[in-house]
Amino acid sequence: MPCAFIVVDMLVGSFTNPDAPLSRQAKRIIPVIQQTLRTARSEGAPVIYACDSFLSGDFIFKGRMREHAIRGTEEVRVISELAPQPGDTILEKRRFSAFFKTDLDQTLRLWGVDTVAVMGVTTHVCVLTTALDAIANDFACIIIEDGCCSHKEEIHQGVLNAYRHSALYPLLRVLPAGEALKECFHD
Repeated sequence: MPCAFIVVDMLVGSFTNPDAPLSRQAKRIIPVIQQTLRTARSEGAPVIYACDSFLSGDFIFKGRMREHAIRGTEEVRVISELAPQPGDTILEKRRFSAFFKTDLDQTLRLWGVDTVAVMGVTTHVCVLTTALDAIANDFACIIIEDGCCSHKEEIHQGVLNAYRHSALYPLLRVLPAGEALKECFHD
């Protein structure tokens, strides 16, 4: 199972307000993502950083979402604790899913990938839409449950529980990082 690892929106802008619920939750998943990426890179797996990169006044801000992650600002840079390494891919995205109007599906096929493992923020929006679009583009997907978060733990757990035993199983699985790595590299 050739796997790729997608890190979603672990950006400076997500951590700029240390009192925000998301930044507190996101800080807790950094060690899991760090270890997962170390293993992925040592196994030669592709690592993709899917990064919000909106334009000021973007349609997406017409709802309740405040403007953030504006292209060209410091907010769209990956946090230093997860700094991309040579060979990693940075993918700018204008919407929630890493697949929407990007060339991610074509790139993954070029690399011979058939499974993606997704982690980052937020479980109920960008992580989930990336996972569902992976399935829609004919890739199996693992949501790394201890490598993603939402601003409230009950939202995070609710999404994971909804998909843990969904009709999409085994195409979409929810696994802790250790099990995901075993499935990707030791099957």
